[in-house]
Amino acid sequence: MSIRHTVRVRGGAAAAAAAVLALALAGCGGGNEKPKESPGSSASQPPSGSSPSAAAGTQSAAPPQVLATVNGESGVVLTINSVTREAGGFVTINGQIKNTSTQQFVKTSAWRGNERDLSGSGESVAGATLVDKAGKKRYYVLRDTDGRCLCTTGVAALDAGATVPFFAQFPAPPTSTTEVEFSLPTFASAAVKITG
Repeated sequence: MSIRHTVRVRGGAAAAAAAVLALALAGCGGGNEKPKESPGSSASQPPSGSSPSAAAGTQSAAPPQVLATVNGESGVVLTINSVTREAGGFVTINGQIKNTSTQQFVKTSAWRGNERDLSGSGESVAGATLVDKAGKKRYYVLRDTDGRCLCTTGVAALDAGATVPFFAQFPAPPTSTTEVEFSLPTFASAAVKITG
């Protein structure tokens, strides 16, 4: 038997196997598919007496709660939306940073702080702090086992009108402390209440 003859046999066997597979797959389909409806059918219409927005879902996008808003340099505004005491012994702060100016803002290195241990965090908000005035203690951003901050990273610039979310995690002050002062270099400080 020649090589050419062998190739023809294999090619024929592959074609036969493909044909059997195609027939088997065609026989497996169907039964569970819904019939396609025409664009004017009642299934695509909202129930009578309801608005299209009600048919789309009952969830509404409520604006996030604003605990504090502080101004920074060059028209950059920081908004704090939540300060939550977590079960693991830390406090998480969530918010947004917005460039309200008409020009791009290039983030200053002051945001990342000057701690040598956090130099691996790159462009970040690792310079943020919490101050417990009653307990006379300052808390710095937590870091992971590789020395990177548990905070927003990768923010090097903000285009005009752009908003980016931010978060930072800190060791939790004593449970008797319900208010702290949040600071991020170049922004004014903000007194915020801890929930949770």
